[in-house]
Amino acid sequence: MDVPVIEVEGLRKTYGEKVAVDEVSFAVERGEIFGILGSNGAGKTTTVECVEGLRVPDRGRVSVLGLDPWRDTAELRQRLGIQSQASEMPDKLRVWEALDLYASFYRRPADPERLLDRLGLVEQRDTHYRTLSGGQKQRLSIALALIGDPEVAVLDELTAGLDPASRRETWDLVEQIRDQGVTILLVTHFMAEAERLCDRLAVIDAGRVIALDTPAGLVAAVDDGQRVTFRPSAPVADEFLTDLPEVRAVERHGGHLVVSGRGNVLHAVTAALASRQIVAEELRVQRADLDDAFVALTGRALD
Repeated sequence: MDVPVIEVEGLRKTYGEKVAVDEVSFAVERGEIFGILGSNGAGKTTTVECVEGLRVPDRGRVSVLGLDPWRDTAELRQRLGIQSQASEMPDKLRVWEALDLYASFYRRPADPERLLDRLGLVEQRDTHYRTLSGGQKQRLSIALALIGDPEVAVLDELTAGLDPASRRETWDLVEQIRDQGVTILLVTHFMAEAERLCDRLAVIDAGRVIALDTPAGLVAAVDDGQRVTFRPSAPVADEFLTDLPEVRAVERHGGHLVVSGRGNVLHAVTAALASRQIVAEELRVQRADLDDAFVALTGRALD
């Protein structure tokens, strides 16, 4: 079996009396998009900065591509691409100048012109940084992370501040990067981003990994059921529905009923209503999602 590209074991980092990261462990396999999901202040960025070699942990072991991020910093920098959540450039720096500058840091950089084309920045080649749109700045930050032709890319809060259209364009780009052989460590607090992109997720809360699985696995572990919401055309007693084997609970919100259950709860509910000539109007079916899983795991919604 291949050795994991990133291995983190028993990582601990404190700032004075504050414990930022506490016994965090996970492994990232070659070619996957591995997500670190958590609210602001959960310890995501501190964990990643230890992986990048930007911070020295108080305890634990980190290996990236078989290298120690603190002892082998210079070598790791040649093989690791980093996109920071706070990547700003001088206002008057042109796009091609930024790429040219970053390319000079590497032994075997990628072709800047091909990278501009790959990230849809050809038309902005001579544009000053300050006049780029939010989406273009994010594309440039990804280009700078890829200019060293890395084996691993770390993307930290990649789409924060982007509008929905730019966010989805960026997601497409990340998938293309992975398909070209780059392993990606993605830090995010966007549920839709984690569900769309990540092969596996580590959920971090208060500095600890509280769950690690595929997005679907996390959801199934906390709730494999579904909710059926509807407005009945005639009054329905709760007991009429809770007596059904598939139904776990019934809630009322104004004139609507929300029925939670497992199995084919939709068919069971609609068939029971039909037996009394009751129509389920404004019918909507919802399955548990990553938001539900996060609430179940942490006891609160994500920021």
